Amino acid sequence: MSSNISTLLGTIGAYALYTVVKALYAHLSSPLRKLPGPPSAHWFYGNTTELIEDQFSGLIERWVQQYGPTFRIHQLLGTYKLLTTDTKAIHHILNNTHIYQKSETMRDHLSRIVGPGILVVENEDHRRQNPAFGVPQVRALTDIFVQKSIELRDIWIKQAARGGGLARVEALSALNKASLDIIGLAGFNYDIRALEADEDTPPDELIEAFNRLCTLQTGMSISRFMRQQFPILRHIPTTADRIAKESQAEMRKIGQSILEERKRQVGEGATFETGRGRDLLSLLVRANTAKDVPASQRLSDEDVVAQVPTFLVAGHETSSTAITWALFALTQNKTAQTELRQELLTVSTDAPTLDELDHLPYLDCVVRETLRLHAPVTDMNRIALKDDVVPLEKPYTDSKGVVCETVHVKKGQLIFIPVTALNHDTTIWGDDAMEFKPERWAQERPISNSIPGIYNHMLTFSGGPRNCMGFRFAVAEIKAFLFTLFRAFEFDLGAPRADIGQRDTGVVIRPMLLSEPEGGSQLPLLMKPVAAQ
Repeated sequence: MSSNISTLLGTIGAYALYTVVKALYAHLSSPLRKLPGPPSAHWFYGNTTELIEDQFSGLIERWVQQYGPTFRIHQLLGTYKLLTTDTKAIHHILNNTHIYQKSETMRDHLSRIVGPGILVVENEDHRRQNPAFGVPQVRALTDIFVQKSIELRDIWIKQAARGGGLARVEALSALNKASLDIIGLAGFNYDIRALEADEDTPPDELIEAFNRLCTLQTGMSISRFMRQQFPILRHIPTTADRIAKESQAEMRKIGQSILEERKRQVGEGATFETGRGRDLLSLLVRANTAKDVPASQRLSDEDVVAQVPTFLVAGHETSSTAITWALFALTQNKTAQTELRQELLTVSTDAPTLDELDHLPYLDCVVRETLRLHAPVTDMNRIALKDDVVPLEKPYTDSKGVVCETVHVKKGQLIFIPVTALNHDTTIWGDDAMEFKPERWAQERPISNSIPGIYNHMLTFSGGPRNCMGFRFAVAEIKAFLFTLFRAFEFDLGAPRADIGQRDTGVVIRPMLLSEPEGGSQLPLLMKPVAAQ
C-alpha cells in the first residue's frame, strides 16, 4: 500500500514539475513578452482572479484604454493570453478557422452540456452538422414565436387583472419557459408546455435533465479554472461529473426517441413545403437522407441526437436572455419605450408575419441596440493550432520602444476576444456607447464597417465561417416577443436600479438582484396593461 501511495505521489509530483517547467518555458519563449499589458496580480493565477471577480466592473474596457486594443494578460504560472479588440486582428482570427479554433478546455466545458454537437466540433464535422437556418426556414417558424408570445401576454394580463391592473412579474423565468416551448416546437417538434406548467405539473424529463446540466455550469470559479488548466484533474470523478453523465444519458435517450419519430414523419412524406416537418431537426434529417449526399457526409444518429441539447442551449438561453435585457433597457429609457409602442400599435394584427416584423424600423433599432449593449455571450476564446502572424489595424509599441504592426503567435497560444468591450468601444460607438439609444441605428450609413460580425457589424453573433448559425432565428424571436409585449403593457423595474446586477451562468450573462444572490438569475418587473393607463 505504501509503495502504491509513493508511486502516486511521485507521479503527481512529476506532473506538477513538468507543468511548472512547461509554463516557465512558454513564458520565457513567448513573443508576447514584449507586448504591453497589466502586471500580474498573483504569482500563480496571474490576472485570472481579477477577470473572475471584476468581469462586470469594466475592467477589460479600462485595460483597453490604458494599453491599447492589443495586449497580453497573465494566466496560470505567468503564461500569457493575447487579448485583442483590434478589428483587423479579429477578422484574421475568425476567418482563418484552420488556424484558430475553440480550445480543448472550452470544448470540454461545452460538451458537458451539449455533447458532441455543432457548438463543439470543428472542421469537417462542423460542416457536416451545420443545418439550414435561412430566411425561408425562419419565416415558416415565425408563427410559433408569435403564438408563444401571445400565450405569455395572456398569462400576464390575467395576473394584472388579479392585481387590480398592476402586476409584479419575474420576467426572466417566464421568458425562459416561453423560449423553451419555442425551441421545443421549432427545433424538433417536441411540445414541452413549460408555460402551461404549474407546481402540480410533473417536470418534463428532457428539460429536467437539461436544467440539471445548466446548474453545473454556473460562472467561473477557481476549482473549475484548475480543472481547465490541468486536464489530469478532469479524471478525478466528482458529484458534478456524475450528474452530468446521468443527465446527458437521459437527454440522449429522449433525443433518440424524438429522432426516430422525425425519421418516421419524413419517411411518410412530411416536407417543409407542406408545413409538416418544418422543425430544424426534420430539416437535418431530410438533408441527411438526400440521395445526392455521399455516405461520407451523412451524420450518424449520435451526431443528429447531439443537436437536441445544442438547439436547447443555442436557441433558448441566448434568446430569452436577450429579450429580458431588452425589457430592462426599455424600463431605463421611457422615451424609447413609448416610441416603440407607438410604432407597434400601427400594425393592425396581433399575429404579424416575419416580413411585417422586419418592416418596423424602430423595433429593429431596439433589437440592434439591445444586442450591442447587452450581448448575451460576452467573449470568445481561440487557440492557435500553428505559428502565425496576426495583422493589426492599430500598431502597438513594445517594451523595447519598437512600433509593431503585427503580432507573432506560437502554436498553442490562447487568444481572448472580449465581445462586450468591442460592442462598448467609444472609439467606434461614440462617447455615449454605454447608453441605450436605439436611434443611433436610424442613420442610413452603418456606424462601423470595421467589426467583422455577421449581424450589423457587431460581434454579438460572432463572424467568419463559425458565426452563429441561428442568428436570424434569434432576432425573429426577439422581435416577436417585443412586438406582443410592448403593444400590451407598460413596464417598469420591480426593484431599485442599483440592485440589478449581472450573473455569469457559464453560457450567458443574466440579470440578478444583488440583494438576493441566493435567488439566482431574475429580473422583477412591474407592468400594467396599456388599456388601463
